[in-house]
Amino acid sequence: MGKEVKTNVMRILDRNHVSYEMVQYECDEFIDGLHTAEKTGAPVEQSFKTLVMQGKSGSFYVYVVPIAEEVDLKSAARAVGEKSVEMIPVKDITRITGYVRGGCSPIGMKKQFRTVVHQSAEKYDKIWISGGRIGTSIVLDPKDLMQVTGAEYADIVAG
Repeated sequence: MGKEVKTNVMRILDRNHVSYEMVQYECDEFIDGLHTAEKTGAPVEQSFKTLVMQGKSGSFYVYVVPIAEEVDLKSAARAVGEKSVEMIPVKDITRITGYVRGGCSPIGMKKQFRTVVHQSAEKYDKIWISGGRIGTSIVLDPKDLMQVTGAEYADIVAG
């Protein structure tokens, strides 16, 4: 195997002296988080997906939620002080974030958008997030994710 190519996520974590573990898995196209956890052996409750939404104001927001959960749009809007938020269209993901669907990480987007992480992450010493490309996950301490992204915790899932 040749030299490992680092993603933006890894370069940013390295620059911030954050320790992480990279997990790679075979995957040629988008698969959902549950299948990713299955392939990597990651605990489902500690695996998080990254969703990008747009508020009524036109601003973009990043939500990091457990892979088996759905975002509660009212709670998500309230967390960022918006009247409402909605998912951005799949076709706009790369233009807005710089990432492809299935490889979207809360770390290293084209711009640093306001980020909200579901409060359940706080109870773990490590969580799994996208590594910035399909087939790569990053395992890190949620405190480090919060620090690098400037995120805040909130209860943003339907329940």
